Amino acid sequence: MLLSKRPEMFLPDQWPAYFSKAKGCRVWDMDGNEYIDVSIMGIGTNILGYGNEEVDNVVRGVVDNGNMSTFNCPEEVYLAEKLIELHPWADMVRFARTGGEANSIAIRIARAASGKDKIAICGYHGWHDWYLSANLSDDDKLDGHLLPGLNPNGVPKSLKNTVIPFSYNNIDELIAIVNENDIGVIKMEVSRSGEPENNFLQNVREIADKKNIVLIFDECTSGFRETFGGLHKKYGVNPDMAIFGKAMGNGYAITAVIGKRNVMESAQKSFISSTFWTERIGPAAALKTLEVMEREKSWEMITEKGNFLLSEIKSLANRKSLTITTSGLPALLNYSFKSENTLAYKTLITQEMLKIGILASTTIYVSTAHTTEVIKRYLLELEKVFELIRKCEDGENVHDLLMGPVCHSGFRRLN
Repeated sequence: MLLSKRPEMFLPDQWPAYFSKAKGCRVWDMDGNEYIDVSIMGIGTNILGYGNEEVDNVVRGVVDNGNMSTFNCPEEVYLAEKLIELHPWADMVRFARTGGEANSIAIRIARAASGKDKIAICGYHGWHDWYLSANLSDDDKLDGHLLPGLNPNGVPKSLKNTVIPFSYNNIDELIAIVNENDIGVIKMEVSRSGEPENNFLQNVREIADKKNIVLIFDECTSGFRETFGGLHKKYGVNPDMAIFGKAMGNGYAITAVIGKRNVMESAQKSFISSTFWTERIGPAAALKTLEVMEREKSWEMITEKGNFLLSEIKSLANRKSLTITTSGLPALLNYSFKSENTLAYKTLITQEMLKIGILASTTIYVSTAHTTEVIKRYLLELEKVFELIRKCEDGENVHDLLMGPVCHSGFRRLN
């Protein structure tokens, strides 16, 4: 159902794909085996760890009092007020339950506001037709933004040339796209793999203002990782719309589109509606999640832990004379080996760590549940695998150490 959770992305034929229980940063498989999760933590959904008691207790209360009704739940109003409090530039909010839905809602509203069809994009924005249509004109258009070789089967060919990708930190490319096309919307991630350079975000904002283009920041992944709210707050650049998801409900389905009134009111000129966007669990969980985050300053905690992990992994690689590259926010760190065997080494890490009850890859989504003890044990065990990789670099065959196929490549992290 989800590309990022497929066993072949981790350890083909060996990965325990289904879980029976999850708590903190621990996961139990269907046979009752316990693992420490130092990998993707539900694809980044659980900044406060799995099964946070405060959030879960609120959800239990919702179940007891009723999740759906002919009336609307008041929590959606309270949550909208909280998100606007965190982002004073915004005036209105629309809620959904998945990131793909929120992205599509934002695009519908922005197109209605601009009166134009064409969109310039940078980054990953889901699986819906509007986004994947970028590959109708050339099936490698999204290679640097998602995965290479995506085939847009099932996407209407009439959408060809409506979505045009540009590269992060390449302002000249965006200028050329805007000058050569009647662009109504610029949609981008604030950051995926690297920091903005040479006032990149400020320049994007200036282009949008000059050309009367709606600027959308997709913060489904980056939101609440380094600031209490959107990552754009760190850089002092406000969009016209922003999208939040993943961690906002700490494992419960809730996403939000926030924006300026003059843009968001265009939703009334279109039809955007869905029954389960009005259920109560999502917004109730989000309100409690935000409350706990604010009290614990979770974004500071996970950034500090991520920076420590990043520093220690780099140090470990240096001690073993291994060359690695790193990318991503500290709380969404990723590293890879500069070697023709990089995927094999990634597979070896997963295989060896799984043997001792640790879920690991070369990507770590940090949570507040990752204690100092957990992190120290992870680094101790990782050093042993790095020693094996060093031996492979010195002549041993890494494939002789693998008990199955090499893992598949995942989402690209390119600037």
